[in-house]
Amino acid sequence: MNILGENFKVKDVFNATLTVPDCFVKRQNKIGEGNGEAKLYVANKDVMRQFYGGEGFNAKCFILKQDLLAYMYAMETEYKKPSQDYHQKENLPQLWQERIQKINSLPNIIEFYIKDQTQIQGPRGYVNSYDEAYQLIRELSLPLVSYISALQLVDKFGQIIYYWKLFADFEAIADKRTALVYTYGKKVTIDARRTTKKEIHKNEEIRKARIGQGKYREALLLECPFCPITMINDERLLIASHIKPWAVSTDTEKIDSKNGFMLSPLYDKLFDRGFITFTNDRKILISNWLSPQNVSRLGIKENQFVQLLPMDDQRKAYLQFHRNSVFKG
Repeated sequence: MNILGENFKVKDVFNATLTVPDCFVKRQNKIGEGNGEAKLYVANKDVMRQFYGGEGFNAKCFILKQDLLAYMYAMETEYKKPSQDYHQKENLPQLWQERIQKINSLPNIIEFYIKDQTQIQGPRGYVNSYDEAYQLIRELSLPLVSYISALQLVDKFGQIIYYWKLFADFEAIADKRTALVYTYGKKVTIDARRTTKKEIHKNEEIRKARIGQGKYREALLLECPFCPITMINDERLLIASHIKPWAVSTDTEKIDSKNGFMLSPLYDKLFDRGFITFTNDRKILISNWLSPQNVSRLGIKENQFVQLLPMDDQRKAYLQFHRNSVFKG
């Protein structure tokens, strides 16, 4: 793995998703009250310590300036049109701009250390740090819709170092914006006598969104009635995957058939979560954030050519966003 011109060996991937909780972020980002706390729950102590070096570890980590910028641009819509009732949501648009400027002033690599919180009893494993990069993660993260991933790397001197990366959870954002993702295809009834105007309006928005989703899927099936990777052509086993995530797309982009591919479920999940993406010349890119063992099980290879993948100028523009803000490169 090459990072800013330096080669690292990927030794391990922390497979658990570390969703950023509300208690961890700085006050300006919180949904609830309080100022937030610096300690962060990682996983069961045994799992955490096996990855980070044993009980009492003091692990050297780093984050990248380019990753922080990618995260902030991916979260721009959430900062400017919040899906959650953040404690100071009226300030988030201005904070987005200020934080972009702050990140631009940072070096390309920012190192920090995380310490095992051995004083905390019980099976839950926590880390803490007073270093700038760790505090910056607390400052930038929006709770419940952001998550942290970690790689265990070996540098050219044989030393272990941990690469942390902050991601936007587009699936969680979509869940917060509307129930559409989870209720699509189910009947919703509206009892005007027992439903508020706000609820009626929301249900009407969901109804319209469902209609749009149906038209979007139909248009995609006309262009490519099969998964171009597996060649599965049973419509019941195909998912209309958005390239630019639904949660951060405009109303026009949400129903634009050029903003999508028909994929079978496994590859839809990989694409949706940023574990694979495509180049403009129809080649598959595989994320370094998948363990080598799981990559070998997928049945695809890096730079594999997908001849029947639909591609045009509109899709290339959407794929640029996917590669920059969704793909875990």
